[in-house]
Amino acid sequence: MKYADTVRFLYSLGHELKVVKWDLERMRILLTALGEPHLRGTRFVHVAGTNGKGSTCAMIESSLRLAGFRTGFYSSPHLVDPRERIVFDGRPISEDAWVQAFLAVRAAIERLLADEAIDGHPSFFETVTAMAFVAFAQAQVEITVLETGLGGRLDATNVVNPEVAVITPIDFDHEAFLGSSIESIAAEKAGILKAGRPAVFAAQRPDALRVLENRALELDIPVAQSSAWRVENLVQDRYGSRFTLVSDEAIPVECPLPGAHQIENTRTAVATLRLLDVPAAAIRAGLAAVRWPGRLERVQVNPDIILDGAHNPAGARALADYIREFYAGEPVRIVFGAMRDKAVEEVTNTLFPLAAEIILTAPDQPRALNPQALAELATQGGATVRVADSVHEALALSAVTPMTTFVTGSLFMVGETRACLAGKNSSQPGIKL
Repeated sequence: MKYADTVRFLYSLGHELKVVKWDLERMRILLTALGEPHLRGTRFVHVAGTNGKGSTCAMIESSLRLAGFRTGFYSSPHLVDPRERIVFDGRPISEDAWVQAFLAVRAAIERLLADEAIDGHPSFFETVTAMAFVAFAQAQVEITVLETGLGGRLDATNVVNPEVAVITPIDFDHEAFLGSSIESIAAEKAGILKAGRPAVFAAQRPDALRVLENRALELDIPVAQSSAWRVENLVQDRYGSRFTLVSDEAIPVECPLPGAHQIENTRTAVATLRLLDVPAAAIRAGLAAVRWPGRLERVQVNPDIILDGAHNPAGARALADYIREFYAGEPVRIVFGAMRDKAVEEVTNTLFPLAAEIILTAPDQPRALNPQALAELATQGGATVRVADSVHEALALSAVTPMTTFVTGSLFMVGETRACLAGKNSSQPGIKL
């Protein structure tokens, strides 16, 4: 079987949120059939949260790798290639290793289905998560940074007993599955906390923090707060930030990930890394080298094209803050497409007033919102509004008039844009895909 065949099969499993089973029984049965690869050797850093968990994971992994550990990194979603989800030592899994993991997991699933040991085929995310555990065990990585997909308590990754559990800032997202209050969402995220294992909490809304701290008390586990690290000598620009984190020691930081929200993500990562006894020198080097595509990622210069997967209200606020801080006084364009199940109006109300021009489109996804449905939201301000039938057409329209362009609204938008730019412009200066 070829890599492309495995991807077609996985995509054929259907829309994740429609077919996922909201308990861990099927996942545990599958992993038992595979010989419990998640219990073999590797240590885990398990990370949940609404926003910032991917960036925080990337910072932790980069620093662990530069400290000399053989690392694994499991994240979602991918932007262009599913292999982005399973990373060894900073590099995506090879096609051959992916196929081997897929065949092992598929064979186990087929046996379980034949024996009626499970009530249906595992979802895309469950299957790929099992593949990741198989691949990490096979490669004998020393420590894996494991990002939850959705929620925490019933997420398919929540079968590990981690070295440390990390919870990044909690906000509204996926309310249909996690609950309509911050407290209910926080309770789902707190599901990754484990007795006997320490936790790290990012700065939280008070209602979220109460839930997290109460759960930590119930489990009698120690908690490190990111707020224990004081930020001094802060300098920010369009390309990142420099500052010093001070607690019992001082760690100078150069963060190449733009946006004020990355300061909190950095504090959370540093609190986690020091809990793991990673030396300050490795932390500094790891943070300086970190990359996290699709989050305020500048993929073209003069004029700039910046990709940001601001798909929920908190993400939109962070992007809006960045635009106001570093692009005040100059016109910007927003190319926007979103999924139907997101808080679209709240996101657009935050972003659209900042734009001189708005191009509405939709990624090639069945859940994508028809851009015509966004037109009324976009025309309420003074921006020029255009509608494009595809991401490719939207990029062509944006090329007519040079202007700083933010492509946002969905990570699917970001992934499709990266693929378009890589195919069309990969040999041009300024493209860094």
